[in-house]
Amino acid sequence: MARQKREKSSTGIYHIMIRGIDRNDIFIDDEDRERFLYYLVKAKEKSNFILYGYCLMDNHVHILIKEGNEEIGQSMKRITVGYVGWHNLKYL
Repeated sequence: MARQKREKSSTGIYHIMIRGIDRNDIFIDDEDRERFLYYLVKAKEKSNFILYGYCLMDNHVHILIKEGNEEIGQSMKRITVGYVGWHNLKYL
């Protein structure tokens, strides 16, 4: 089942949760977490969003963020596509 369309926030602030397929782990070791944070920082530099907080769990991530120069979906795509590509090269 596809997720529902995201409602546009009047404040531009979003709680984003990113989860692995079938709730599988997305972070196996500390290098994985560091690489995810690398992509998070790179996206922040590009889109100038405000990062209020994050929590990296083994199989999911919580991010509290305020939209910057681009829509939130584009920022999340920038983070996740980069990390997933790196993760797949490492583990597949």
